[in-house]
Amino acid sequence: MKFAVKNGNPEKQRTACVVVGIYESRRLSPAAEQLDEASGGELSGIIRRGDMDGKLGQTLILHAVKNVICDRVLMVGCGRERDLVDRRYRDIIAQATTTLNNTGATEAVSYLTELTVRGRDDRWKLRQAVEATGGSLYQFDALKREKDQPRRPLRKLTLSVPNRRDLPDGNRAVREGAAIVEGMRTARDLANQPGNICTPSYLADYATSMGKNHKSLSARVLNEASMAKLGMGSLLSVSAGSEQPAKLIVLEYRGGKKKQPPIVLVGKGVTFDSGGISLKPGKGMDEMKFDMCGAAAVLGTMRACVDLELPLNLVVLVPTTENMPDGRATKPGDVVTSLSGQTIEILNTDAEGRLILCDALTYAERYEPTTVIDIATLTGACVAALGKIPHGLFSNHEPLANDLLAAGKAAADRAWELPLWDDYQDQLNSNFADMANIGGPYGGAITAACFLSRFAKKYHWAHLDIAGTAWISGDTNKGATGRPVPLLVQYLLDQVNTAT
Repeated sequence: MKFAVKNGNPEKQRTACVVVGIYESRRLSPAAEQLDEASGGELSGIIRRGDMDGKLGQTLILHAVKNVICDRVLMVGCGRERDLVDRRYRDIIAQATTTLNNTGATEAVSYLTELTVRGRDDRWKLRQAVEATGGSLYQFDALKREKDQPRRPLRKLTLSVPNRRDLPDGNRAVREGAAIVEGMRTARDLANQPGNICTPSYLADYATSMGKNHKSLSARVLNEASMAKLGMGSLLSVSAGSEQPAKLIVLEYRGGKKKQPPIVLVGKGVTFDSGGISLKPGKGMDEMKFDMCGAAAVLGTMRACVDLELPLNLVVLVPTTENMPDGRATKPGDVVTSLSGQTIEILNTDAEGRLILCDALTYAERYEPTTVIDIATLTGACVAALGKIPHGLFSNHEPLANDLLAAGKAAADRAWELPLWDDYQDQLNSNFADMANIGGPYGGAITAACFLSRFAKKYHWAHLDIAGTAWISGDTNKGATGRPVPLLVQYLLDQVNTAT
């Protein structure tokens, strides 16, 4: 899929389709008014006859409009202009994309970027149009024998900008959006693979191929023997019951100055989570292949970072394993020693994500990073607290938390901060080790973050709990979302802009 920006009148566009908006109460958008004037009132006449009233989600295709060069005109209902906020704008773009993809028009010029979105500028609308279009066109059919592809799919979308002087900013917005689309596609493709294909070794091979294909990237993979030698007893306790060996993936991107401290992203990579000895219920267990969505997100973010050639240094760490029951599996009550030297009493083997993340957080110390952010499908408690709309955010550094919240808002990929108060730490007390791996029935997302905070004291750190946002359940729409790639990429872009 190709994206471009252009300035020009809609009636003069030689393309398969021109896309314009119609507001509720049958009011034409500016581009629609131009087409209407050029055609001698054809659009307003159709609306007056009741074929369309501009309600959100309506679409109507017109052919052979008089005095217009394009083959078709797609009119898209936008609802009431005063109600046009972020989510509705993305919904309008998605509806237009789905309709275009089924028309046989392989290219189109869209004027939906002229719509007024409360509190948003043209650059934001352009980037979101690219992201919403890419998201709407995403399909995962790699494992299907028969592919459900349109006969003539949409291949190029040109987005309108108001003036020629807006073209440089517009091109930059489209480039950023396209990189985020590719990053999200990477994340979704990895997460949607079944657990019998996407194993820890599969993820390691994928990361290694990334390193080989990009000169700015280097990749290393630590095996279980190497991790045991380092003392990663917490991570290895999770893989003990699996036939699949655990890996620690290390990807390093050097786009900044040689001695510039890096940002480190850590992604939880449990490629299938049965719960181990603390076995999960059978219902919905197939969705536990999505327990590596944190890993998928950081790999997707790295892909976008490379595509954008960002002038910073970035390290991605992915501790990856299965969590399976077996005669060798870790048992409730076992005590393990983490890479940090702290001991952990494992009271529940289904609280395994924190056990692999804590060793990766300690490993991150060697990079002397400016910032470490871990991303994990960590707790059902976060879903109970926040639902499936924002990511849960915790941090030991208020400016970092504010930066991530701002990035999420700018990227339409929001997070919500939850407390990381010392008052909760006592819930992790253990009679037999330095700490327990669970903190009781209350505040589960918070006590999980408190656990991780004990391994992140030497740097500024944030934790994103994406258990509610990383995938969609259900019979028809089930699949990975690719979040929080937009938030993370926006955060990296903001760091670049702040430094320049």
